[in-house]
Amino acid sequence: MSSSQVQPDARPASGAAVAPRRYLVQTFGCQMNVHDSRRIEEVLGAAGYTPTDDAEVADLIVVNTCSVREKAEHKLMSLLGKLNPAYGAPDRRIVVAGCVAQQEGEALLKKAPHIDLVLGPDNIPELPQLLEQAEAGAPPRARTVFDDEDPRFLRARPKGGAEVTSFVTVMKGCDERCTFCIVPTTRGSERYRPADDIVGEIAQMVEGGVREVTLLGQTVNSWFDPSTVDENKPRSKRAPSRSEFADLLRRIAREVPDLARLRYTSPHPRHLSPELIDAHAELELLPKHLHLPVQSGADSMLRRMSRRYTRQEYLDRVRALQERVPGLTLSTDLIVGFPGETDEEFEATLSLVREAGFVAAFCFKYSPRPSTPALAMGDDIPEAVKSERLQRLFDVLAVQQRAHLDALVGQRAKVLVEGPNDASVSRYTGRSERHEIIHLEAPEGVDPTGQIVEVEIVRSFKHSLLGRMAGATIPEKPTPRPRRKLTVLSEGA
Repeated sequence: MSSSQVQPDARPASGAAVAPRRYLVQTFGCQMNVHDSRRIEEVLGAAGYTPTDDAEVADLIVVNTCSVREKAEHKLMSLLGKLNPAYGAPDRRIVVAGCVAQQEGEALLKKAPHIDLVLGPDNIPELPQLLEQAEAGAPPRARTVFDDEDPRFLRARPKGGAEVTSFVTVMKGCDERCTFCIVPTTRGSERYRPADDIVGEIAQMVEGGVREVTLLGQTVNSWFDPSTVDENKPRSKRAPSRSEFADLLRRIAREVPDLARLRYTSPHPRHLSPELIDAHAELELLPKHLHLPVQSGADSMLRRMSRRYTRQEYLDRVRALQERVPGLTLSTDLIVGFPGETDEEFEATLSLVREAGFVAAFCFKYSPRPSTPALAMGDDIPEAVKSERLQRLFDVLAVQQRAHLDALVGQRAKVLVEGPNDASVSRYTGRSERHEIIHLEAPEGVDPTGQIVEVEIVRSFKHSLLGRMAGATIPEKPTPRPRRKLTVLSEGA
C-alpha cells in the first residue's frame, strides 16, 4: 500500500539549496507503515511543508518501508538508486523511514550515501528538526532510538469528513519473539498507550466524520492500560495477569456511541481470551470477522516458530468464537518454506486451512531476516519447492473464498460505504459486516459515502461482490470514471 509512487526527475540544478517545502511520501509495507506515513505527513504539515504527488517538484522525498519481507528491502534499494542526485535534483532531500531504517541504521547510509536522513518509527516527531539541521549543513545521519522509557504515540487528526475509515495505534513493539520475525528488532519491546488517549483520539476522529476505526498493534490484543500499573515495579513485572483488551473495546463502545464499526489488527491467538470472545458476542460495533494469524498447521512447525500455541488450541479458540458469533468469518497469515518444513508439515497447513474454513489469507514464502533465531536453522527449502507450495495454498484458499462469495448471492448485507470507485460514475465500494468487499450502485443523485446501507448481493467476483441498493440499477457496462494520473515508478511483481 502506498500514499503515492515516485520516479526520479530530471530537473536541472537550481543553484543554491532551498529549504524543502513540498514533500512526497512513498510507502511500502503493512497497515502500521501506512499509519506511520500518515503521521509523517501530519508532522511535516505542522512544520509548514505541503504535499505533492509530483516527484518532479518534490523537494523532499520520504520512503517509509517495511522489513518483514526481504522483497520490501529490494524495492527500497531499487528506488534509492533511481533517486540518486546524479540523475538530477541535487537539492532534493531524501529520507528513509520505517522498519528498514530501524534495522539498517548507519549501514544504510553506507549503502546509499545520497540519503540525508535515516529515521526510525519512534523518531517521527523529530523529523522537522532533523531536516532543519540537514539544511544548516549537518552531515547525513541515522536517528533510530526507541522510546522505551517514555513511549510517544502521535495523535491522528481527522481530515474533516474526507475519510470514512481510519487507524488508531494502541500499542507498539512485540514481546512474542517468533523465530522468523524481525519486528522485535525494528519496533522494540511492547509499549502500551493509555486508554484515555485511545478513546479520546477515536472520539475526535468520529467527530471529524470517521465511521470505522481499526486499532493497530503488533500484538494488539495483548494490550493493557499502562496508566493503571505500579510504576515502582520492574518493567518486566508491570503487565497484569491477563490482557485488558476486551475492557478497552467495551469502553470504546460505551463512550463513543457514534462509531459505526471497530476493527483491530493483528491479534495473537494466545490472547483470544474468553473475555475477548464475550466482547465479540455482545458488542454490535465489532464486525463478524476476525483476522487471526496462524502461520502453520503443524505442531512441530509451530514449536520451531515459537508461536506458543498448538494447532488444536488455535482451532478450539476460533470454534468458541464462531459458536458465540454465528456467521463470523476468518482470515489469517501463513508461511510456507520455513526451515525444515517437510511435505507432511505443509500438508498439515493445507488441512488446517480447510478445517478452519478461512475465506482469505496473506500467504508468504519464508524470507530469512537479520537478527532472527530462524537464521541459525538455515534456509534449506529450495525456492522451487516454496513456490509450488505457495501456489497450492493459494489454490485451496481460492476455492474456499469463491464458494463463500458464491453462497452470498441473493442474500442481504449491511455495507459501510467507503466512497466511489473507478468503475463508474454511480458505483461505490464498501465492506460488509463480515469484511467482504462489496461494489454497489446508488440511486441517481444519492451519495451513500459514510453510511451503512443494506444491499442485496446480485453477483460474485473473484475477490468481491456486487450489490444493489433499493432504487438502484446495475448497468451491464459501467461508464468509466476518469482516473487521476500520477507519476509512477514500476516496483516489480
